[in-house]
Amino acid sequence: MSLKKRGLLRGCIGTYEPTEESLAEEIIVNAIRAATEDPRFPPVTAGELPELTVSVDVLSPPEPCAEQDLDPKRYGVIVAAGWRRGLLLPDLPGVDTVEEQLRIAKLKAGIPPGEPCRLWRFTVERHTE
Repeated sequence: MSLKKRGLLRGCIGTYEPTEESLAEEIIVNAIRAATEDPRFPPVTAGELPELTVSVDVLSPPEPCAEQDLDPKRYGVIVAAGWRRGLLLPDLPGVDTVEEQLRIAKLKAGIPPGEPCRLWRFTVERHTE
């Protein structure tokens, strides 16, 4: 779930495996969390609601892959080393290379640049309001 205000990210939280009984419940829970729990932003206020656009990406099941199997325009990536995990959605502005995609995903996970990690890729079905 991504929230944008005037084209700029305002909140983004999601899950890559189901945690709720249905997709509808998953979307509701993630929408509330994106608006209130993204640590990068203060909670969304009622006054901001008319200015927000909402994007929901429904992820395919992740599949293990190697670096050469990635394409940042087509696939998102999950990186993992021990308990640290990072996820980056596909087809993001400014993310044009596998190297950049992995750099950002590792940064999100707290995995240093040269540290080996496991990779998974996934596709998304994107719905934007």
